[in-house]
Amino acid sequence: MNMIQALAIAVLQGATELFPVSSLGHAVIIPSLLKSSINQAAAEFLPFVVMLHLGTAVALLQFFWKDWWLIGTGLLGLGDTHQVKESRRVFLLIVIATIPAAVVGFLLEKTVRGLFAAPLIAAGFLALNGLLLLFGERVRGRGHRPLSDIKPMDAFIIGCAQCLALIPGISRSGTTIVAGIMRGIDHAGSAHFSFLIATPIIFGATVHQLPRLLHADVAPGVFTTASIAAVVAGITAWLSTWFLMRYFKSHDDWALNPFGYYCILLGGGSLVWFGLF
Repeated sequence: MNMIQALAIAVLQGATELFPVSSLGHAVIIPSLLKSSINQAAAEFLPFVVMLHLGTAVALLQFFWKDWWLIGTGLLGLGDTHQVKESRRVFLLIVIATIPAAVVGFLLEKTVRGLFAAPLIAAGFLALNGLLLLFGERVRGRGHRPLSDIKPMDAFIIGCAQCLALIPGISRSGTTIVAGIMRGIDHAGSAHFSFLIATPIIFGATVHQLPRLLHADVAPGVFTTASIAAVVAGITAWLSTWFLMRYFKSHDDWALNPFGYYCILLGGGSLVWFGLF
C-alpha cells in the first residue's frame, strides 16, 4: 500500500465512520468497484486499520472533550450537586447504550462479518441502510426531545440498534440516530448521543485488536504510514463531526434523507455493476 492509497482510505474512513453511510460497507464495496490491489488480508493491513480507528476515536474525544470532562469530574463528585447528578446520569446512559454492542460484537463479530463481507451482499445492505434512513424520517416519534431528556430505555434501544452495524453496509451512526428520532429525540440530540457512545465502542474495538497487532509480522515503515494516515483520519473525523452537528441542528425535519438517497444510489448501483460485471 503506497502513501496515496493510505491517505485515500484514511479520508474515506474518517468521513464514513461518522456520516450515516457505513464505513464498513464502503470499505468492502469501494475497493471492489475500483479493482483495488490492496490486500486486506495482508499482515500490514491490521495495524493500519487499528491506527485509523484510533485516530477517529481521538478526534471524537477531542471534539466532545467538554462532555467527557464534565462526566469525569461528575463521577469524582467534583462540581455542584446538579452537575454531578447530570454527569453521572449521562455516564449511565452511555454505559447502557454500549453494553448491547459490546456483548454482541464480542460474541458474533467474526461470524457476522464473515458471512456478509462480500461486496455484493454489502451493497445490498447499504441500499437497505438508505431505506432505513428514509423510513426513520417518515415514522419519527412525536416531539423533539433534546439530549438532556434521554431516558434509560431510550439509551438501551439505541444501543440495541447499534448492534446492526456489525453487518457491512449498515451504518452505526445511521441506526443509532434513527433509533433516537423514532424515540422522539431531535436529530441534534440523537447525533450527539450517537457520537458520544461511538467513542468507547471505537476505543474498545482498537484495544480488542491490540493482541493480534502485537503478534503481527509487520514490515518496516508500515507504522509510519499508518500513523500519518491516522492523523488524516482523525482530522477528517473531526471535520465530519463539526459539519454534522451543525447540519442536524439546521435540518431537523429531513436531515437523514440525503444520506438515505446516497446509500440507495451507491448500494443499488453497485448491485447492478457487480451483477453485470
